[in-house]
Amino acid sequence: MASELPASLRVEAEPAAPASLSAKDFSAAVTAITSAFGDPTRRQIYLFAHEREGGVTASEVAERFELHANVARHHLDKLAAGGYLEVQVGRAAGGAVGRPSKRYTATANDVALDFPVRHDDLMIALLGRALELLPRPVAEAMAEEVGENYGRAMAASLACDGEGQRSFRRSLHAVADALTAHGFAAHAEGRGDALRIVSDHCPFGGAAVASPVICAVDRGMVRGMLSALYGATVAETAASRAFGDDTCVTAVRA
Repeated sequence: MASELPASLRVEAEPAAPASLSAKDFSAAVTAITSAFGDPTRRQIYLFAHEREGGVTASEVAERFELHANVARHHLDKLAAGGYLEVQVGRAAGGAVGRPSKRYTATANDVALDFPVRHDDLMIALLGRALELLPRPVAEAMAEEVGENYGRAMAASLACDGEGQRSFRRSLHAVADALTAHGFAAHAEGRGDALRIVSDHCPFGGAAVASPVICAVDRGMVRGMLSALYGATVAETAASRAFGDDTCVTAVRA
């Protein structure tokens, strides 16, 4: 028989109490949702959708949070897959022919949330332990190669904008959007001739702190995506939470 989750990992409505969650309990539930999905941006999107009685569209979320439409849709679909938002499909405004629009609405104020063990966390921890068995230069090269190959695959899945090859800066912003969709909460910055991607959240969590060599994976992802979208580039880790910095920064140059 499976053991029950500790009370600290459960947020439940009382069986005999149909009243809505208190503001404090609702806030705790939203925080738990954020923790479960590993992306702070998703918390704000969920709150935004919850406040809108008629729900939200990916375009509205993209405009509100200054995200690429594909990134906004990714967050909404994740919340819907977790049962926190419902999806309603309707015709385009005015009955025009085209892709049916999706509206995402909060399922209910009264939610009972159980969060299972995050198997991705376990896999990341095991990856870190496995890499530690190798000499550091070998482990770092291997982790970066894995990230680069995955980055190329991510770039191949990005929607084509029909404008031919992207500029270096536009490619960098596209990479930041893709990383955000994967839990990095990233944005691109330019300082003079120096360009970099700043990640305010690390989906690898404590595993990266315990095994900093894992940081080579996201460095490889950046290089892999840029090589597919723009061309050969150099990507270097300029700052990392694993080493006590406030953010993770990947410096890039063509």
